Amino acid sequence: MSKVVIIMGSKADLEWSEKISSVLEKFGIETVSRIASAHKVPLKCYNLIKEYEKTNAVFITIAGMSNALSGFTDAQTYCPVIACPPYSDKFGGGDVFSSLRMPSGVAPLTVLSPENAALAAAKIIGLSNSGIQQKISEFQENKRNELEEADKNLQNL
Repeated sequence: MSKVVIIMGSKADLEWSEKISSVLEKFGIETVSRIASAHKVPLKCYNLIKEYEKTNAVFITIAGMSNALSGFTDAQTYCPVIACPPYSDKFGGGDVFSSLRMPSGVAPLTVLSPENAALAAAKIIGLSNSGIQQKISEFQENKRNELEEADKNLQNL
């Protein structure tokens, strides 16, 4: 079974990483969290990518500001990469553009919600794992039920 490798740009991203990991745990997907800045320790970052791609990992990168981590990771591996930059009010939220605008041949997916980044990773893994597919279906059904329950409660006010 594939695992999800979460690479954070710094320890400041740990809370964001934990949100992603907690959702992946519900799907029964193993996660590994590491810290390696593409700007500050690119060789370490490269070596981590090469180490974990041997396991057919799905990478989720967490970096704000000038997010080189997501593009760097994607450019070094054949494995899927999901950028999940933490939101920042600094620069009016403009940091996100460093996750969205990538050069040709570099294509990390960008998902802003930690829960949705975990779901996207689970769906990728689920392509070859029927057990994960079943858990995704149950997750989605629970979301639909929550919505129906909220609507029912609203009507009873």
